[in-house]
Amino acid sequence: MRHKFEENAAIDPTDPLVVVQAAAESPATAAISAYLDSYQAPHPGIIPVKTPDRLVMVKTATIILADVQHETLLLYTTTGTVTTHETLRHLVQRLGDPNFVQVSKHGVLNLDHLQSLEDSFSGNMTAILTDQVKAPVSRKYVK
Repeated sequence: MRHKFEENAAIDPTDPLVVVQAAAESPATAAISAYLDSYQAPHPGIIPVKTPDRLVMVKTATIILADVQHETLLLYTTTGTVTTHETLRHLVQRLGDPNFVQVSKHGVLNLDHLQSLEDSFSGNMTAILTDQVKAPVSRKYVK
């Protein structure tokens, strides 16, 4: 991928225009557009999480792992575990942070808390996270 800058005095300096040019629209051009859309989107430092008995304010930087067990979503944080019935997909959308990566059908981890990856059986891997939290990494998501 190549890129270049062209100066144009007619464009408002506080609102630059970005043009993506290619021979045809492709997954790569769509990914670039999606990245540009999310570039200035506010990423909240704190998100509210509804638990069975209250609303807890969780700092996104403290989230180590989000894991679905049965119909419950467990948020493993540096300060403890928060239980909610929110869907994993909805949580990831609310986080809006590329550091949160899906590693299995039921788990999302924060790359800032990833310490190592270990081989597991049948091509899967195990992620070792902060506070010795472990999460399975499915073959589908290893890349």
